[in-house]
Amino acid sequence: MIGEFHHSLDVKGRVNFPAKLREELGERFYITKGLDGCLFVYSEAEWDKLAQRIRNQPISKKRRELQRFFFGSAVEAEPDKQGRVNIPGPLRDFAGLDKEVVVVGSMDWAEIWDKARWKAQEAELEEETIAGNLDDFDF
Repeated sequence: MIGEFHHSLDVKGRVNFPAKLREELGERFYITKGLDGCLFVYSEAEWDKLAQRIRNQPISKKRRELQRFFFGSAVEAEPDKQGRVNIPGPLRDFAGLDKEVVVVGSMDWAEIWDKARWKAQEAELEEETIAGNLDDFDF
């Protein structure tokens, strides 16, 4: 998944999810808490992979924390005929979503950001930092 899409939440907490990403995610997908102050959006296949990876870990405090974080607040989403997806209040609160949102393709999943948080995140991504990350991954 790739791309950056700017949308607005309506008064009912729905966002028009980008058609390009809906095609990649499928008819049903999952929205949950993400990292860095955003929400993660997984296709059914990627959601199953995440669940299996966590399931394969030994039962421990860390595993329970991951399960609670990702699965405790997760919702199954099915876009309506207009392509809108409802984002429940607790997830909107977690990500600070108010009115303007940015949906970002992030390779294996999508992310939903509050527009101001996204701009701040982008500002932190300096070219030198990205170059260093490329070196760390042996590019």
